[in-house]
Amino acid sequence: MVMTHGPRAWYAAALVFGALVLTGCASAPGRTAMDDDRWENFNRGVYKVNDTVDRAALKPTAKGYKKITPGWLRSGIGNFFSNLEYPATIINQFLQGKGVTGLKDTGRFLLNTTLGIAGIFDVATPIGLDAHDEDFGQTLAVWGVNSGPYLTLPLFGPSTVRDAPSRVIDYFFDPLTFADVPWEAQWGERVLNTVHTRAELLTLDPTLQRAFDPYAFIRDAWLQRREFEIFDGNPPPETLDEEFIEDEELPADETNTGDTPAAPLSGDEEQDDN
Repeated sequence: MVMTHGPRAWYAAALVFGALVLTGCASAPGRTAMDDDRWENFNRGVYKVNDTVDRAALKPTAKGYKKITPGWLRSGIGNFFSNLEYPATIINQFLQGKGVTGLKDTGRFLLNTTLGIAGIFDVATPIGLDAHDEDFGQTLAVWGVNSGPYLTLPLFGPSTVRDAPSRVIDYFFDPLTFADVPWEAQWGERVLNTVHTRAELLTLDPTLQRAFDPYAFIRDAWLQRREFEIFDGNPPPETLDEEFIEDEELPADETNTGDTPAAPLSGDEEQDDN
């Protein structure tokens, strides 16, 4: 029954409120640390496990799914899953203070859900309601929470200390979490979504195979993409530390521009020159 999800809703609301209290009103978004992989040994171990599972089960399943599913049908399935995840985007737009965009995304969701038949057809994009992708990890970043160290999660893959717990909040934003449907249907949707997503990434496998260090390649690519998402495609340039700038200044004896006369030679120095 739907009422059984009531405590979950209150729990999610409490987590959101607690995050608001802890973060306060930040003056600038929290940055994503690009060089903080202090748990690299652990992360590499988890990556190997994930890669083994992918090679043994997920990748072959994704190949079979892509082989038997026509492109037009995969497109509709992708639209359906994107639309199903859109309530999370809408809520996070408002939590980030993007009211106008949040209202537009609400219109997009309603339009695709009704005229687009549960989101299978994207009828909103052609009329100017472009798609967005927001999650609670991005919301925490907008509130000023820095990413913390890089973290590889079992089965879920790349993340950070900031983004990993945010997946719990996004889970409660999923409409199926509160829908009065059998648990088999909920897990079936999530499994199909995982297989579909992996099938869409098959084209990137040759690039990953050519990488000298696949783990580092995935880590760096994911962190850069995360920073890109947080700043809506326009991340500010990195600023140099003041100490680094001071170290790069020229020594005092190389700053003479010729305006100040050089000190006269002593008597001994004049004799040496002669």
